[in-house]
Amino acid sequence: MAMAMSSACCDHPPPTSARPILWIALAINLGMFLTEIVAGVVAGSVSLHADALDFLGDSFNYAISLAVLGFALSWRAKAALLKGATMAVLGLWVIGEAAWQVFAGRVPEPFVMGGIGMLALAANGLVLALLYRFREAEANLRSAWICSRNDVAGNLAVLAAALGVLGTGTLWPDVIVAAVMAALALQGSVIVIRQSLAELSGVASEARS
Repeated sequence: MAMAMSSACCDHPPPTSARPILWIALAINLGMFLTEIVAGVVAGSVSLHADALDFLGDSFNYAISLAVLGFALSWRAKAALLKGATMAVLGLWVIGEAAWQVFAGRVPEPFVMGGIGMLALAANGLVLALLYRFREAEANLRSAWICSRNDVAGNLAVLAAALGVLGTGTLWPDVIVAAVMAALALQGSVIVIRQSLAELSGVASEARS
């Protein structure tokens, strides 16, 4: 297993080649977090707020990825494990936010949701394209790709929620999309955690042999 893993890693771009891309991704995500956290309050949208928290989580993830680039695989796998746990926490947080939105009963502003959703989609589309070459890399970099992939799907869902709120005049499309985004975060966390645990297991097996 360890030999197969080492061979597979050699077929992918070296981790350090991702450094400039991760810096760009970090800057984009921090900027979009600040933009969406304000827009979410203005629009009263839980899906925008969920997307803002997602941008914050991704910023944290990219910072960790940068910190461990060039480190041994065991350290990169441990960092990915932490990132997977972070994704799970954010997913559960969004579920709580959605429940609160239902309790509050405020209908969000669809035009603000749509405009910010388009901006977020463009930002995440750029990051996804930059990270595409690392989609099958080790867990640390693959987790960055998974985050961006989920973000693009989430942005499309926010746009659908904006249309749904506009068409129905209710908060339910916004709440449903927030729940979908939470599910994506939880799914991504499972994928990242499984791969990072497998890599740690492979490193441990190699150390014993």
